Amino acid sequence: MARALIDDILLFLLPFAAFGVWLVLRQRSPLRWIHWSDQAARLAIAGAALVILSFVVMAVTAERHRDGFVPTHIENGRVVPGQFR
Repeated sequence: MARALIDDILLFLLPFAAFGVWLVLRQRSPLRWIHWSDQAARLAIAGAALVILSFVVMAVTAERHRDGFVPTHIENGRVVPGQFR
């Protein structure tokens, strides 16, 4: 769960990082608020759109299982790991 949360946070921050790189390439200081103030809302919306898009892509491309999940159980004294059938 933590990995999924970190992935989503990184996706959200990606537009901010790209804008920071753009500011450096334009020889402007990325540490001054004046450069960020006009773009903050757009960058937040772009980051949220990336996160939502990643959710949609995962929902569309995720592997589907027609049968149910059989949980871990014991058969003849041996532990049988859970699996989809």
